[in-house]
Amino acid sequence: MRLIISGSSGQIGTNLALRCRSLGHAVLGIDCRPNPWTTSFPTIVADLTQPFPAARLRVGDAGIAWTAVDALIHLAAHAKVHDLVERPGRALENIQMTQCVLELCRSLQSPVVLASSREVYGDVERDVSCEAHSRVADAASPYAASKIASEALVHAYSRCYGLPHVILRLSNVYGRYDDDIDRMPRVIPLFVRSIGVGQPITIFGADKILDFTFIDDCIDGIVRALVQLRRGAVRDETINLASGRGRSLLEVAEIAGRELGRHPLITVLPKRPGEITRYVASLDKARALLGFEPKVGLEEGIRRVVAGQPAAQHLRASRAG
Repeated sequence: MRLIISGSSGQIGTNLALRCRSLGHAVLGIDCRPNPWTTSFPTIVADLTQPFPAARLRVGDAGIAWTAVDALIHLAAHAKVHDLVERPGRALENIQMTQCVLELCRSLQSPVVLASSREVYGDVERDVSCEAHSRVADAASPYAASKIASEALVHAYSRCYGLPHVILRLSNVYGRYDDDIDRMPRVIPLFVRSIGVGQPITIFGADKILDFTFIDDCIDGIVRALVQLRRGAVRDETINLASGRGRSLLEVAEIAGRELGRHPLITVLPKRPGEITRYVASLDKARALLGFEPKVGLEEGIRRVVAGQPAAQHLRASRAG
């Protein structure tokens, strides 16, 4: 397949691009910054809040044009919930990015895979969240509203212009290439780095339960969706991708502490505005439509995160010595 990935310089985009290349697919990335981890696939640096005409899809010294595309995977977004509470204008930029990407898909007549979020379910107490549970009135933050709007745009473009789509609702993806925490502070690498050097961590919401997804499971689900979309077996569906198991932030800190051999220093504060108190994904549709089954639990996932961080490796080696 010939695939375009927007947001290709982020954690999920980088892992997805490398996995797709390993499977023999051609990949072109579009992002607002060069990829900080790899040069293994071409990337066009562009501001996706502005129109991106198909004529810009030229790569290499020869200016090879991508005129036929099997799918565009739209990952680009401002993704920190609390950041968008403080800077809600970035939510509008998320919607602009989706609209510009959909216009590119329309000009290419390309199917689109949208990376949406668990945030669309709102801060609603339920045991598990099924895809039908999303309601506009439950939007708890500008970020959530931007994802609901993006999903609505994808549905509209499918109905008006015939673009096949799959919407994937992701949840707390962590693992390889998420260690740029000075730019994008994610909870698991932030906890691992802070606990590893003896710094205190802050947990916003002692009762917060979230569904953490290891990166390899997330990528497996996206690739399965791409394959099924290409075959025509799955089209115009919305599907959760997660682990299907809820864990508290206190558990995350405790597991990281055990792996690092340190007792975490924890300050607990109330959850911040816009944040979700509980989310556990129903995986029934993912299993039925994609044959998806997560393989990496939280303990094993954090073990891999710790093993992959140089500072954590040094700490473990010094303790073992």
